[in-house]
Amino acid sequence: MRAGLARRLVELAASLVLALVLFWLVGLWRFATQMPTEVADPDRATDAIVVLTGGRLRLESGLQLLAAGKAKKLFVSGVHPGVEVAELLRATHQPADNVPCCIELGHNADNTVGNARETAEWMKAEGFRSLRLVTANYHMARSLVEFSRAMPDAEIVPNPVFPEILQSPNWWLAPGAVDLVVSEYNKYLFTLVRPLLPAALTPAGLAA
Repeated sequence: MRAGLARRLVELAASLVLALVLFWLVGLWRFATQMPTEVADPDRATDAIVVLTGGRLRLESGLQLLAAGKAKKLFVSGVHPGVEVAELLRATHQPADNVPCCIELGHNADNTVGNARETAEWMKAEGFRSLRLVTANYHMARSLVEFSRAMPDAEIVPNPVFPEILQSPNWWLAPGAVDLVVSEYNKYLFTLVRPLLPAALTPAGLAA
């Protein structure tokens, strides 16, 4: 009797593990196939453009949008302490006089949660209600969740940029591409369930 019960418990546990693995795999497939492949609304103007640090392509795109008059100001969140606007312009090969008056930097964020909170404080101080969010396409889903939580009343227009590693139709064949997407998918899942977890299990570092 006990042996039969133990066997049924093992089978039940195995079925649950298999179901979780299948759920994770289906979710990963959906996440990968739904990564943006274009900017859905390139012409809409917003109060601000917000760039999340993590690659020169993001900043270059933000500067181009600002120069095109798509917003009043550009806010770059998560900039290393000590780095100033002129330095960023030089790093992206932009002229030193390229709208530096309209660019502001945030130095306090070191992860996506921090980006959202830092941006929310800046938006409130500026009296802004809409922003165009510039980050990598694989990072956009998680960023939108965090920014929507931090600014539930703000209009957020996604403006993905497209890292070279993910541009090929067969991007999963590129070295490191699958690892990048799987890592981001796991972070996205954690972001979704984080509000349900005790605060002790959600240190800021886990959301990086």
